[in-house]
Amino acid sequence: MFFVDTIEVAGLGNRSYLAGGGREAVVIDPPRDVDRVIAAAARRSVRISHVVETHVHNDYVTGGPELARLTGAAYLVPAGARVSFERTPVRDGDSTVVDADAGLALRALATPGHTPHHTSYVLEEGGTAVAVFTGGSLLIGTVGRPDLVEPRLTEDLARAQHASAHRLADELPDETAVLPTHGFGSFCSAGRAEGSATTIGKERSANEALTRDVDTFVADLLAGLDEVPAYYAHMGPANAAGPAPVDLTPPAVADADEIAARLAAGEWVVDLRNRVAFAEGHVAGSLNFEAEGQLATYLAWLIPWGRPVTLLAESAGQLAAAQRELVRVGIDRPAAAATGEPSTWVREGERLATFRRATFADLADLAGRADLAGRAHPADLAGRHPGDGLVVLDVRRSSERAGGFIEGSVHIPVHALHGRLGEIPAGEVWVHCAGGMRAAIAASLLDAAGRQVVAVDDAFTAAEKSGLTVRTA
Repeated sequence: MFFVDTIEVAGLGNRSYLAGGGREAVVIDPPRDVDRVIAAAARRSVRISHVVETHVHNDYVTGGPELARLTGAAYLVPAGARVSFERTPVRDGDSTVVDADAGLALRALATPGHTPHHTSYVLEEGGTAVAVFTGGSLLIGTVGRPDLVEPRLTEDLARAQHASAHRLADELPDETAVLPTHGFGSFCSAGRAEGSATTIGKERSANEALTRDVDTFVADLLAGLDEVPAYYAHMGPANAAGPAPVDLTPPAVADADEIAARLAAGEWVVDLRNRVAFAEGHVAGSLNFEAEGQLATYLAWLIPWGRPVTLLAESAGQLAAAQRELVRVGIDRPAAAATGEPSTWVREGERLATFRRATFADLADLAGRADLAGRAHPADLAGRHPGDGLVVLDVRRSSERAGGFIEGSVHIPVHALHGRLGEIPAGEVWVHCAGGMRAAIAASLLDAAGRQVVAVDDAFTAAEKSGLTVRTA
């Protein structure tokens, strides 16, 4: 008998896997915090004999080298990947015994597309395929995006994705479980993946790469590609070089004076508390990235790379969880941290800053009594004097805005906001996203910049129902 355990990396929308028999196991695409993987193996009472990568990852720092070092496992990496560390190169068709007693082996299948060297691994029991670890190749209902390596290669890689999906479908039985690394909210996915489990047979009838001809598939795939998180540019090189071990020990404690000094020096002070608590009282100049949201993705996306970061948390547990998330994207050591009540984070005589929260119904009520100062493009404001008018700021991605936007709103995606604050017209800024999390990040950026801001903490589906005019062009 064999087992496959899924190791969720929910904040990044990824999965790693531990698969094996009664004695030995293989780990596929491990996260950087490898203690979770080692604990999973201990629960199964198996030895990790192999660690494999489907590709050099662009969205997170791998734990592969460290896991192999700690366990003595063989480290298998696609032969075509350009890396600067010792590994066992894997080529198309190579077979590796995982657990001889259980009759388990891992067979490599070249599936280029997400990267030129991408490789999937078929788990075979007694020579029969029972599962395939598809990494960033065949996902649930879609495929991994082909534009993360080199712009000139994007179309060729998109065509390779189509061919690789067909190879998997042609060579594997319908009942083979498909176990991708990406596609659970990851920006490495080319489309929205639905569901949490699938098989080759299900994908044959539902996956866009298997139901469309190659030209249609490629055209739709390329047209639907979304923005790439800025920190991705640092992940591939880090993985190719071989990441260092992580240090998850608590950072140095910062008192109110040090927090103020770090803010004055231009460093980022990040408050991990929920957006309601942050709006009600926070250190002036601090930024709100909720620990319960996509902390690693959005903080790594927005922060100038390498800028020191101090973390403010409501508890030691929240701080430790945030550290764990951040090392996965290469933010290794906070410069300092503080926990507890926010009143202890400000110097004597200073007050906590606040801003308002509201709903789309509140915005609709106010918009009926005020001038909408914002426009889709700053150039539209030429010659206008908005004065104390109302500015509606949409911080969703362009693909989201294409589905509908509030008439007269200004659009600056949250990941670009820090560098474009000067484009926002004068007036009170009501900032919204699709649900509230990104609006809170944006509101904290605006508040830190001295703007009068209101965070719309509401689902965008409520905008039109509240009486606001929503347009699609």
